[in-house]
Amino acid sequence: MSAQDQTMNGHGHGHDGHHHEEEMGPHATLGGYLTGFVLSVFLTAIPFWLVMANVFDRSSATAVAILLIGAVQIVVHMIFFLHMNAKSEGGWNMLSLMFTLVLVVITLSGSLWVMYHLNTNMMPHMRPAQTTPSVLPARTQ
Repeated sequence: MSAQDQTMNGHGHGHDGHHHEEEMGPHATLGGYLTGFVLSVFLTAIPFWLVMANVFDRSSATAVAILLIGAVQIVVHMIFFLHMNAKSEGGWNMLSLMFTLVLVVITLSGSLWVMYHLNTNMMPHMRPAQTTPSVLPARTQ
């Protein structure tokens, strides 16, 4: 490379129009932050509306809707505020995210499975179906 080429680009090697965005990740912009903020506010207001307006007849449907909206909000935060995508950090961010999701699913499903089967795994004398309401003795003074 000639001395003239080194002085033209300032640091001794040419960019050839390539800005290494794949390596560094996307650049933050005010528009990106505003979009993420508006989506976050919207995705926060919807669950409040679902609960306050009693939109669904069953509370389980409301809970499922809130969980799905929460999952969408997590994705919005990861994209617009944490600037994560499949190419950032050479794909390691996505790999660590997938590993974390697998651990969360295993932990949550295992916890739900244990809580669901607590009744059948209780000691025989502790089963709620076999207990009878006890009558408290009258107080003596």
